[in-house]
Amino acid sequence: MATILREPRLTLASGDRLSRAEFERHYAETPSHIKCELIDGVVYMASPLRYESHGKPHGKIIGWLFVYSTATPGVELADNATVRFDLDSETQPDALLRLLPAAGGQSRISADDYVEGAPELIVEIAASSAAYDLHDKLRVYRRHGVQDYVVWRVHDQALDWFHLHEDRYIPLQPNQAGVLESHRFPGLRLKVDALLNDRMDEVLAELQKGLDSTEHDVFVDNLAAARRQST
Repeated sequence: MATILREPRLTLASGDRLSRAEFERHYAETPSHIKCELIDGVVYMASPLRYESHGKPHGKIIGWLFVYSTATPGVELADNATVRFDLDSETQPDALLRLLPAAGGQSRISADDYVEGAPELIVEIAASSAAYDLHDKLRVYRRHGVQDYVVWRVHDQALDWFHLHEDRYIPLQPNQAGVLESHRFPGLRLKVDALLNDRMDEVLAELQKGLDSTEHDVFVDNLAAARRQST
């Protein structure tokens, strides 16, 4: 009886060097609870996600962005969606906001249901400033044009918000009330101290001020006009 030879199954490990095609092929065979990313051809594997240091902060970010996206037609929110940037980089951000192509967005959804190209905003939940989110991944996001990049450093009790300006990431500075506001998404405001100290009522109240602003109204009107022109 003939012996059927099968290709040995590769177990992904941090530090492996693969092309995106190789990475996707082997990631498809990886147990679903394991999260892997490919950054400039190098595999990174996430540690198991803890409640206080990741799950709970992640939920707060999703809630904040959900309120904004529902009030802003033409903007979509995704949670842990895979993003293909190039042949050597494929990440799975904790959260992203993207403009629809009809509204001028720079990413699209592939035939096999992945994000291709840079979303306009990405949020990552990181342990500290030592995390690769602020180093290797930041360089990929900057190079590919992610316009707003937010990193919540949970153990440091700090949040970094970078805005892309002339191919450089510039840290946003809070106003006198400690509020940051997106340059790309008018009305997307974040009261940082309230977020870091679990005062989500204040976070959402500040966001509502942004949604009620003239800047947000103009943005929504412009998005609607762009979508009409594309049809």
